[in-house]
Amino acid sequence: MGVQALKAAGAALIAWLLAGWWWQAPMALMAPWTAVALVQSKVYRSVRAGAQQLALITSGTLIAAAAVSLTHSTTAAIALALPLTTLLGNYTRFGDQGLYAASTALFVLTYGTYSAIDIGHRLLESLLGAAVGIAVNALILPPVHLRGVRDVLPGPPRQAARFARLLADDLEGGHGGDHTQNWTAESDRLNQTLTDLRTARGWTQESLRLNPGHRLRRPPSAIPSPSWDIGWERIAHHLTALAGLLAEGTREEPALAAPPTEVPAHTAQLLRAVADVCERHLRSLTEPWHQPDDSIAEAMTPARDAHEQLKLFLLAQHDRETEAVVGALVTRAQQLIHDLDHLTQPSTGSGTSPVR
Repeated sequence: MGVQALKAAGAALIAWLLAGWWWQAPMALMAPWTAVALVQSKVYRSVRAGAQQLALITSGTLIAAAAVSLTHSTTAAIALALPLTTLLGNYTRFGDQGLYAASTALFVLTYGTYSAIDIGHRLLESLLGAAVGIAVNALILPPVHLRGVRDVLPGPPRQAARFARLLADDLEGGHGGDHTQNWTAESDRLNQTLTDLRTARGWTQESLRLNPGHRLRRPPSAIPSPSWDIGWERIAHHLTALAGLLAEGTREEPALAAPPTEVPAHTAQLLRAVADVCERHLRSLTEPWHQPDDSIAEAMTPARDAHEQLKLFLLAQHDRETEAVVGALVTRAQQLIHDLDHLTQPSTGSGTSPVR
């Protein structure tokens, strides 16, 4: 923020020197006024805001000139022009730039600068300020937002491990309806970490658009590709689905019967192994010196063993209702194990690549 503030001040000073001192423009204020607003948090936003601002300044100037030519009175022109420019500025696509239409109209009318030559000056002064603001933002330490992604990357594996361990603890302790609210809360927290990651990815991608800083300032460490996020979204989906299946039997009128007593024990073993795997992925993110090794694959062994026990139990059943609930658990557990295995592959899992 401090760098952006200094850049904004520098852009305003340069624009003022060019418009006021060198060019001696009649309304040099327009140049620094435009420049300071275009030192945005992202280069792409500077360019977009510049185009919007020039369109609004042009519209405000023309509306003001038309209003005064119709009314021949500054007061009446203000009364006519401001509602129109305010409505134009409130158009949602203009966002924060909308104020420039009405404020430009006020400048034009109160300074009495609405001849054809004056209008041309206003537009050239604004164009000069926009060029200075965009150039300063793009060429002097252009902002590249990578920290936000790094900060939220540990969230999905950390919360997935916490969710899986909570499920395992409750299953071993004898879960009931009072546990399902905690499961829902943990599932919501896990999904929120994924939302935060998507938001941070979007912010970073936008900050790299039209930004020479992408090449000039490489990130000090690599960041997993977006396919890594998709893997954790699938893990979160499977854990939430397992929790839903296990919670179904605790309802007053369940659609599925509660699983037999042997099933929660095997499922708890599987979920505890899943938590261990997630924590090993977390370690690879939070300890840069640590390189993923065979410990992730080793941690999957108890999960596969528990899954095999569930499959054997399913094959031994003859009750259709029991087959339905255990079969659903076996299927979802198999999908979870498959996606965990996929996460461990270097090309799509813990392997990293710069943000593009």
